[in-house]
Amino acid sequence: MLKVVIIGHGEMLANLIAGALDAKCKVVGVLRYETVKNNALRNKIRDFVIPTTDYSYIKSYNLYDIKVKSANSEAFKKEILKLNPDVIIVGTWCEKLKKEIINLPKIAFINAHPSLLPKFRGPNPYLEVIRHMEEKSGITFHLMDENYDSGAILLQREVEVKKYDTSKELKERIISKAREAVGELLLDLDEDFIIPLVQNEDRATYYPNITEKDVMIDFEKTAEEISAHVRAFHPWYKCYFEYKNQFFTPDAYKIRIIEPQNDEYKDLKAGTVIHKSSRGRELQILTGDKKIIQFAHVRLYGKLKRFFTRPYIKFFVKAQAN
Repeated sequence: MLKVVIIGHGEMLANLIAGALDAKCKVVGVLRYETVKNNALRNKIRDFVIPTTDYSYIKSYNLYDIKVKSANSEAFKKEILKLNPDVIIVGTWCEKLKKEIINLPKIAFINAHPSLLPKFRGPNPYLEVIRHMEEKSGITFHLMDENYDSGAILLQREVEVKKYDTSKELKERIISKAREAVGELLLDLDEDFIIPLVQNEDRATYYPNITEKDVMIDFEKTAEEISAHVRAFHPWYKCYFEYKNQFFTPDAYKIRIIEPQNDEYKDLKAGTVIHKSSRGRELQILTGDKKIIQFAHVRLYGKLKRFFTRPYIKFFVKAQAN
């Protein structure tokens, strides 16, 4: 029976714990991102009032909740030396780990990365996969090294990227696959069944953290690219587009692409409002490929301004077809 330490955050951490328990491994310790990020009192209050899924697993299965302020700390190193795990698995973490930490477990220090490496390395793989209109993604378990997401691959599993996915749905599907895959991985490791596969650097892509500029919608792009852009940022960020010094935010679930029946809009600029409806908070806007993207349930940006979206559309937005 393998002894496992799991570190991570949120749903990924919870599913890695569940998968390890499914495989009958002994989870000897768990380090949560909340422990590193928040002070002890805040964590105690949160765990009592609104316990997360991962904390519920820790309490239900009487797992050891590691209390240190960094995975690179001497305190964490002492904990690992005491627990003596065969494997450490990390899923969603905030620190670049030092080599001396990576070398601590007896068998391997493994990262669970939610893309099909070597493609989509970096901190936002769900977002970037949808933004780049990929048809498939997945989960990759790879050996940790001192670089980001570059270690040899131990196991990969694919998931489909569906046509109208946002990052929320893709994340849920990949994390569910991670629970199944980590159990398989640990069973194979226990039987010495895995040959690590070095990543092909010629196929590698890396995308850094997004910037404020990235959330802006560019109507010079195709309608499909714009739709993917908005869906990619949900649920973590709102996308914006500007109209006469005001900013609108679209609803990622209320997007439709319309093919014009003729060439009546061919001489209009991308970004032109073709049709509006204040009742449905709806705007139809011309895109760079001369299609029309329809956003329903748009809102003006701002805590107070959003309540005036309907009258603003009715009285101040000009549309070609209204």
